[in-house]
Amino acid sequence: MTTAPYARDKTMTPEEVVDRLSSGMTIGIGGWGSRRKPMALVRALLRSSVTDLTVISYGGPDVGLLAAAGRIRRLVTAFVTLDSIPLEPHYRAARQRGAFALMEIDEAMFMWGLHAAANRLPFLPVRAGLGSDVMRVNPELRKVTSPYEDGEEFVAMPALRMDAALVHLNRADRLGNGQYLGPDPYFDDLFCEAADAAYVSCERLVETRELTEGAGALPTLLVQRHSVTGVVETPGGAHFTSCVPDHPRDEPFQKAYAAAAADPVAWADFAARFLPPDGDEKSYREAVRVWHEEQK
Repeated sequence: MTTAPYARDKTMTPEEVVDRLSSGMTIGIGGWGSRRKPMALVRALLRSSVTDLTVISYGGPDVGLLAAAGRIRRLVTAFVTLDSIPLEPHYRAARQRGAFALMEIDEAMFMWGLHAAANRLPFLPVRAGLGSDVMRVNPELRKVTSPYEDGEEFVAMPALRMDAALVHLNRADRLGNGQYLGPDPYFDDLFCEAADAAYVSCERLVETRELTEGAGALPTLLVQRHSVTGVVETPGGAHFTSCVPDHPRDEPFQKAYAAAAADPVAWADFAARFLPPDGDEKSYREAVRVWHEEQK
């Protein structure tokens, strides 16, 4: 990978990313459940006044936190889970009180919606969803018939186009090239390509040449600079979700999060300690460190 003469430094802070977002936007959030979520960017978003969002996500605590804060107007998702805890508790509570509109679709439908948006298509035909209640619970969805002799009928999955995407990767350079080192890409490249602007947080910023060192490095270069607007170095920025191999999911902290979410008083205490409106990522990491010390 060479550096073109027009390439520029795209490094930003979490706060600078959020300054580019505004209420009413459609925001895509990468990762999967409680795995490699751009949580530092989500926490920065929570500290802002941005609200009334349409959120597109294979959901985890990103959705849960935004739901708890009342920032979501509409959610497009295939699931919202903490993985080791099957159902995200804030999401469940928000749905039970009808806090936002929901488009709940099959995982494959979601993926093809990303593909359609990344390829600037209005929709893509997909078999997923046929024979299920997905069409009943999403009456805005349409079917399309093949124009060829087979005449087969498909779901016409609409493009999941976004104003901005937030993703977290293991490594990135200052130009916007991003690398994953874990077991799965989680479609983060599609989120970036399906959005008008994409912001990549990473565990560590490296020189471009480091991204291509070693056998088999090239297939891990998931995100290319042409689709990236800004890069943020946030060590531990996926916490408490996993970012393998840099760190596993913080299961004890996730359990504490879920337990606090079950009680309004406990959640108010949790949020005041770990998510104060005047905090930042450094103070969050320190609060988590102190909490772990208290658990010993």
